[in-house]
Amino acid sequence: MYNLRGGFLVRPLVIALTLGCAGALLSWVEEAVPEFSAWVPKVIFPSHADPQVAQVILGGIGASIMTVVSIVFAILLMTLTLASMQFSPRILLSFARDGVTQWTLGIFLGTFSYCMAALPAARSLPHPFAPVATVLGAMVLALACVCWLLFFIHHISQAISVNQIVDKIASETEAVIRDLMPRPHKVNRIAVDERVEALKWELPLMNEVSGYIRFIDIKQLVALAKAYQIKIQVLRRVGHFVPEGVPFLRISRAERATPERVAALRAAFDFGPSRTLQQDVEFGVLQIVDIALKAISPAVNDPSTAISCVDQLSRILICVASRELPESNLYDPPGILRVYVPWIRFDRLLASAFEQIRMYSKTDVAVSLRMLRALGDIATTTNDPEIHRILVNRANRIAAGCAERLGEDELREIRVRLSALESVLAINRG
Repeated sequence: MYNLRGGFLVRPLVIALTLGCAGALLSWVEEAVPEFSAWVPKVIFPSHADPQVAQVILGGIGASIMTVVSIVFAILLMTLTLASMQFSPRILLSFARDGVTQWTLGIFLGTFSYCMAALPAARSLPHPFAPVATVLGAMVLALACVCWLLFFIHHISQAISVNQIVDKIASETEAVIRDLMPRPHKVNRIAVDERVEALKWELPLMNEVSGYIRFIDIKQLVALAKAYQIKIQVLRRVGHFVPEGVPFLRISRAERATPERVAALRAAFDFGPSRTLQQDVEFGVLQIVDIALKAISPAVNDPSTAISCVDQLSRILICVASRELPESNLYDPPGILRVYVPWIRFDRLLASAFEQIRMYSKTDVAVSLRMLRALGDIATTTNDPEIHRILVNRANRIAAGCAERLGEDELREIRVRLSALESVLAINRG
């Protein structure tokens, strides 16, 4: 369902079929109940019994709409190609999930379906009949298509802006974070006793189709573990690639793993050829990192775009730092471990966000300074000493990398920003 909602298939198809059925139904009602179309003004249709006028209008609208659909497809393909080449192929999923584009295709195809479904009703034999109310509806749809086309062109012109793309990815990633991590972060939270490695795992389940783990139905896994009286350890987290024949989970009590039960456990996982933002926070981060890396490459040399990406990455990391990570140890009933699911930790997400940018921006003072400021912004939003330690280590790595390539004048600014970060942390500890 996630894939269907995110493509150019379901929503445009539903809109096209709905409008097509509306055209056929409305023309049938007009013919069955002649009084239905009596309210149509004579100014628009002087003769309510001339089918040729209805045929010309419906045919002309249908033909012109199909021409506009070709233009819309051309604009869309050009946009996808440009975004893929200039920014990153990963962001194509974001464009495919764009609601405005889906509605544009649906409305235009739906108007064509409406006209084609109503056209057979306009006939001269065995008796003349003109579905004037249906034709009026087609004219209204045509006018709506003209207005929507202008809005679509305006939307596409904004959608290919790098700031709009990065902001949209960050917003979608924040939505995933809020869904996965609904609870606020607790600094002095008592660590849960992780007894996973001490358990006896008897049966590894091999992956049958190579792909990325895109979604894990946690509730279903816990329910199955409880029903089968087994314990489950998920070996790979969401976003990891699992080749065919490689184990992706282990269970206790192998004698209880019947083929039907193994199939039910596999059904709780969604594998696919590409990563998605269903539960994969790191995927949203990597999309922005790809854009930043292309921006600071020697072929492009666009540090301003990289700086925008760093700003949005800090926004995502602040959201993660302010929330409690999902539970890895799942119990049902309390005290009985049922499922262990690994999740990405803050330090790993921070490395995914800044490590590659740090490697490629050692000679770019502006990008390095902005990363240090981003670390400072993250530090001001949390009082967790462990997160502070991770941020200081990352800042020192950025400064050390710049020291390899920059002169003393440039390093002076780096050291000032590093000192500012350390002072912020000292104030928070105090």
